[in-house]
Amino acid sequence: MSLPQLSEVDAEDLLRCICFKTGPPRRIGVELEWLVHDLRDPRLPLSEARIAQAHAAVRALPLAAALTFEPGGQLELSSLPATSLTECIGSVSADLDAVRSVLRGQGLILTGLGQDPWHAPRRLLHEPRYDAMEACLDRNGAAGRAMMCGSASIQVCLDAGNEEPGPLGYGRRWQLAHLLGAVLVAAFANSPLRQRRRTGWLSTRQSQWADLDPVRSLAPAPGAEPREAWAAHVLDAPVMCIRDDKGPWTTPEDLTFRTWVRTGLPRPPTREDLDYHMSTLFPPVRPRGHLELRMIDAQSGEDGWIVPLAVTTALFDDPAAAETVYRAVKPLAEIAGPCRAPRNPLWTNAARSGLADPELRAVAAVCFDAALDALPRMGASTAVQNAVAAFTSRYVDRGRCPADDVLDAGLGPDLSPVQRLDHRKDIRP
Repeated sequence: MSLPQLSEVDAEDLLRCICFKTGPPRRIGVELEWLVHDLRDPRLPLSEARIAQAHAAVRALPLAAALTFEPGGQLELSSLPATSLTECIGSVSADLDAVRSVLRGQGLILTGLGQDPWHAPRRLLHEPRYDAMEACLDRNGAAGRAMMCGSASIQVCLDAGNEEPGPLGYGRRWQLAHLLGAVLVAAFANSPLRQRRRTGWLSTRQSQWADLDPVRSLAPAPGAEPREAWAAHVLDAPVMCIRDDKGPWTTPEDLTFRTWVRTGLPRPPTREDLDYHMSTLFPPVRPRGHLELRMIDAQSGEDGWIVPLAVTTALFDDPAAAETVYRAVKPLAEIAGPCRAPRNPLWTNAARSGLADPELRAVAAVCFDAALDALPRMGASTAVQNAVAAFTSRYVDRGRCPADDVLDAGLGPDLSPVQRLDHRKDIRP
């Protein structure tokens, strides 16, 4: 049975309604991507058979989080929505313990870096989606393959916000995300190396996202009403591929979803096509009913991911912290200018220089202090509060980020940066 064709009006209505589900912020989630390396020597390439065996072993685990694998073999855990920071940390930590135990038995380790520092991109998953994605992104250079096959991130998921104009309103949270996002890039930058060389960026991963595609990785135009801006952005973005159950997926050039809807060619699009099209857009903040913040590099250490989750949640969901931070980041709009994130000067400075940038360092200090004040009000454990305080002292107060430690450690013959910098453990509730 054929699915009903989607009209342009239908598509606009769906985008306005399903992408910003408003209400008081109550739930949080996190998506953790990890590189997978040899336990004893992460410089050794892994065979496809070894990766496949490890994936099969992990799939057999009874995990609470959704488990997926990225094209280069990266492992991703996507938590269920949690009603508190403590609940989210506890659930994901239990899953990670189980995954790590299985991988250790295979002689493997999860590596928390935003970009693989040793290995060239190599695609291990061969599915129509990834075949089409690679063909599409290859038109714009090498950044697409590097993103698909060698990057890892921490994605924090928060409710979109309520209808009120205050600090928890969806309009304010949308604007905050696109300014604070640059601060998060700078504070948690952790990918200064690629294929054993310095790249000149502290967040190589973020620099690659900016180069991914002329439109696909951009935020909607700033200043517009969020629902209207997102709907227009989705409809005017190029279609990555047209799915086909009977053969390879085609990758049209210069076909926007709006044109596809209007012409009905090469076949009429459906609601499922719209949903899939949205999944092929990679802005730094993606509304999916909730807000998905996608700009944070994966962090070193078994529990390093907890700090960016705790800080981001505190700055968005605690009303006092959200108001303080909003006032602190507003002047950054002048640095950003009219260009859309992540290709404006603010985001470029964050990815290149981290907290060595004086404006970003000053704002980060306000943000981390606000998070430290908010975490007790949110019921965060003493261990989590202490971890955020330690990160603030080690990095923010000194104008540094984790990438600086990676550069200091180097890629010596004996130990990897991950093994040398595994200093953030035992910070769970």
